[in-house]
Amino acid sequence: MLQFLTAPQIDGFPLWVVLLICVGVFLASFMDAIAGGGGIISAPTHLIAFGSLPAPYALGTNKVSAAIGTCFSTARFIKNGYVDWRLFGPSIFFSLTGSVAGTWLQHRTPDAVLKYMLLAVLPVVAFITLRNREWPDEPGEIDRRKQIAIVWAAAFVIGGYDGYYGPGTGTFLMIMFIRLAKLDTRHAAGGVKVINLASNIGSLFTQLASGYVFLGVGLIASVASIAGHYIGSGLAIKNGSRIVRPAVIIVLILLTVKVGSELLFPDFWG
Repeated sequence: MLQFLTAPQIDGFPLWVVLLICVGVFLASFMDAIAGGGGIISAPTHLIAFGSLPAPYALGTNKVSAAIGTCFSTARFIKNGYVDWRLFGPSIFFSLTGSVAGTWLQHRTPDAVLKYMLLAVLPVVAFITLRNREWPDEPGEIDRRKQIAIVWAAAFVIGGYDGYYGPGTGTFLMIMFIRLAKLDTRHAAGGVKVINLASNIGSLFTQLASGYVFLGVGLIASVASIAGHYIGSGLAIKNGSRIVRPAVIIVLILLTVKVGSELLFPDFWG
């Protein structure tokens, strides 16, 4: 058994390392399809598995499975009619524009500034999420023009956050779409998937062009990602707020731990 795990090599990595990545990617994709924030699990998994290699290789390879898996969960929401294209078609542009602006800002300010801000903001977001026990499975009352303005602004602002830092982007979008734009849980999740897919594809092509991808490892992990996204999106569509709200709370807790660990142990995160 040990020989079976150590002998095969994929992109220079032992089979057991690739299997470890697949387990992490499955869990991350399952969570991401329900509530966003899958990168909180998958990025550390790749960093640990890749050991002393530069962090861009781990993050770039992670984008392969993330992008491919998100295609499947997005398609499932679209198939079930949970994507309002008038709202979320233009949101793709605003999200990508915000991401570019966020990346530009990241290159000119210390990222520790945002991390300290997040440590202050995350408990407030968690409190709001916990206080509102009912997450809607039906849309709320809101003027359509106001709803469009909120969704597009949220896509730009959170897209900027994604370009600057990233983890929890889908979760923050979900909260804003539900709480401010008064979308029901399923349509909010469908919109988040569309925006996340666009940003994942853009990031993946950038990473491929830069050469920071082990394609063999990424494609194998994509099988686990597809499974996680398919199962997770199915549960979100079937159960709505009953599963999405608890998943969002878990993501917020994990994000708080991640931000704190990055400030305490910066060498690990590269």
